[in-house]
Amino acid sequence: MDLRDIKEFIKDSLKYIIFIFVVLIIAIYVIGLQQVVGDSMNPTFKNNDVVIIDKLTHKFIPLKRGDIISFYYNDTKYLVKRIIGLPGESLEIKNNKIYINNEVIDDYVENIQMNDFKLEELGYDVIPKNMYFVMGDNRENSLDSRDSRVGLIPKENIIGKSFIRLWP
Repeated sequence: MDLRDIKEFIKDSLKYIIFIFVVLIIAIYVIGLQQVVGDSMNPTFKNNDVVIIDKLTHKFIPLKRGDIISFYYNDTKYLVKRIIGLPGESLEIKNNKIYINNEVIDDYVENIQMNDFKLEELGYDVIPKNMYFVMGDNRENSLDSRDSRVGLIPKENIIGKSFIRLWP
């Protein structure tokens, strides 16, 4: 092997190394795959669905009501839920309707039974800055912000925004 062959080999290898590096950066900081565990997001997502998570844009573009997010729960687990309440809003669930700032909002699911709930049960009058109130679409069977074990979701716990189901 002469010097020219070695240079060619290094030149060819460098292309693959750069490609792998770019793919790793995208996988770590831009998009990711996440498996939905449980039935709390039925009918939108079902148990074992794999969704693509956008890890980047929520850091620059504010999240809005209706966005489906993935977030850390108990430091090691993650949950996938829909944003219902935004920072600065009051929230109450009464007679199977969700009230934001004392006004009924259009819900994303129909024909559901929900227990009455007030944000005050979590110790807040309004949702604090950089925190979100989330619920599963299967409102009757969802571990979400209504449960004090989950509570309000700090922005720094959000992994990303789910934007497409990849599998099945």
